[in-house]
Amino acid sequence: MTASFLARQEGLGTRFEAIAETEREIAAAFARRAAQVDEARRYSEATAATRAVPGGRWPAGTVAEREFVSELAVTLRFPQRTAENLIEASRALAEDLPATRAALEAGEISYRHAQVLIGQALTVPAAAKAGFEAALLRTAGHLTVAKLKYKARLLRERLHPETILARHTISVADRKVGVDADADGMATLWLYDTAEKVNAAYHRVSVTVGSLQGPTEPRTLAQLRADVLTDLLLDGVTPAGLGAGIRATVNVTVPVLTLMGQSEEPGHLEGYGPIDPETARKLAGGAAGFTRLLTHPETGVVLSVGRDHYKVPEPLKNWLRLRDETCRFPGCNQPADRCDHDHSLDWQFDGLTAHDNLANLCGPCHALKSETGWTVKHLAGGFLEWTSPTGQSFTTEPATIIHTPPGTVATPPGPEPAPPDDTDPEPAPF
Repeated sequence: MTASFLARQEGLGTRFEAIAETEREIAAAFARRAAQVDEARRYSEATAATRAVPGGRWPAGTVAEREFVSELAVTLRFPQRTAENLIEASRALAEDLPATRAALEAGEISYRHAQVLIGQALTVPAAAKAGFEAALLRTAGHLTVAKLKYKARLLRERLHPETILARHTISVADRKVGVDADADGMATLWLYDTAEKVNAAYHRVSVTVGSLQGPTEPRTLAQLRADVLTDLLLDGVTPAGLGAGIRATVNVTVPVLTLMGQSEEPGHLEGYGPIDPETARKLAGGAAGFTRLLTHPETGVVLSVGRDHYKVPEPLKNWLRLRDETCRFPGCNQPADRCDHDHSLDWQFDGLTAHDNLANLCGPCHALKSETGWTVKHLAGGFLEWTSPTGQSFTTEPATIIHTPPGTVATPPGPEPAPPDDTDPEPAPF
């Protein structure tokens, strides 16, 4: 081996050592964050009695808990459920798994390794946790996260006091479906259900695909599976007959010049974001099951009914759904069509039923605003400024910027006014 080759290897080795040292520092930082989160939790619980809101429906303990979780979530830009998981993980490291906390603090394992131990130890009997932890930590520093998880699952299975049948029965209640947005107008649909159902569904798709393959079929196997599954979901009928005559609906907003073919500005798919103009034109062209919403620089939509009406009129509801698209509390992604139309300044305090005093809030976030120290203020352009119970400021932006036409007149719904009586000696006052 030449001197230059040895020098290169030595230089590269030094760089790998620096990377490993940084990884140890990151692990130590995660341990420090866990300690800080758990200390803050204990402080919040100790001072809970001071958090009662006068006239509120929630007891002081509930107010303190929801304020703590929500502000931690917004501070770290986490969903609230993720913040709840972090609080529980931090508590587990502080109280149940001290050796795991020490290994993390020393940089011997990563936070992802620690999460595996926390998750698997959750249902291990208290008397067996120390042995479970020690057995896994002996090799955790040399294993990938996937390998550690597999080993931990096997050990947990031997120590678990309940049978796998009993646990499976409980887990069935967690079945769900979700959508993750991807780049370039694509998205992922996922299903979490029992293994036999998921495998049976995949088998049905695969069998159907087999009948479509042939020398004249240009689509790949993967493309055929995707097409068959979407066809079944959009047009299929279940064995019980559910779904007959029903199609999935999609709301798509199309700039008017794009619709006319005079612009290549993207359309906007509700719940996803920008889509290519050709697809937007196709969806807005009259296909069954799609709602057409066309934007216009001088829309005549009702933007306010002032103090004449508490109930939000349908045109304004549509405008708010288009503007907000989701719940407007920081970090919340509940779709707007499942939200309340909240008066930011409450109606009983002279709040207006107007676009600049209304926002979509899901039930839990609406209650959070009403029952805790969170407050909200409307800014220009549909932006909302939220102030946390400790005085921190967070801003949420609208999904769609809609410029309200200058000089728009707030018009309450109702019958057309009667024409003036020509016999009146003077015109009626404005």
